[in-house]
Amino acid sequence: MRTNNYTFVTRGANSAALPTHSFATFVRLRVFLCTAIVVAISGCKGFFIGPTLTTVTVAPSTPSVAIGKTQQMTATGTYDNGSTETVTYSVSWASSDITIATVSSTGLVTGVASGTATISATLDGISGSTTVTITVANLASISITPSSQTISSGQTQQYTAIGILQNGNTVDMTSTVTWASSNNLAATIDDAGLASAKTVSSTETSNITAKSGSITSNTAVLTVIQ
Repeated sequence: MRTNNYTFVTRGANSAALPTHSFATFVRLRVFLCTAIVVAISGCKGFFIGPTLTTVTVAPSTPSVAIGKTQQMTATGTYDNGSTETVTYSVSWASSDITIATVSSTGLVTGVASGTATISATLDGISGSTTVTITVANLASISITPSSQTISSGQTQQYTAIGILQNGNTVDMTSTVTWASSNNLAATIDDAGLASAKTVSSTETSNITAKSGSITSNTAVLTVIQ
């Protein structure tokens, strides 16, 4: 039927009637809006996607912490657009050896025992790390023995490191210091302080030292003969 020059169509038992020209306009408007949205999304592809994390840097680098003391670590993220952001409270913190050092969820490192541990921070699959050295509190000096020794090629020599504290007390640090040999062609030394003489064609010497944090021991001279 006709009413006021408008033709009404029935869309269903529960549907409201619309004038035919209004309904057609509504359909065209929907098509236009949908097309505009598709074009806008296509044209803005990547516009709303943030930069990609490329590296995580942990600071301070290689700190020393006394047993029982703490050190706050920070993590900085670098992104593919060159920007940086502090992500200390967003990363997941971890310690490679919790018997040496622990780290909290906020990056606070606590020294447990003398030695070294790797502290890492991970975010979105990207990790950064640094080595933390845990030292004996109030360490004044380190003394290693024997101070002079001669061994033949192929033989070994065990060294001992004793830490002297500021109050005069001593502590055995043989297994927790960092040992070094100045001449690996003459002899090498392992983490437990055991030096191994190499095969030499003539007499060689090596200076053996032990270090904990910023404290370095006296120098022990190891002579290797044929």
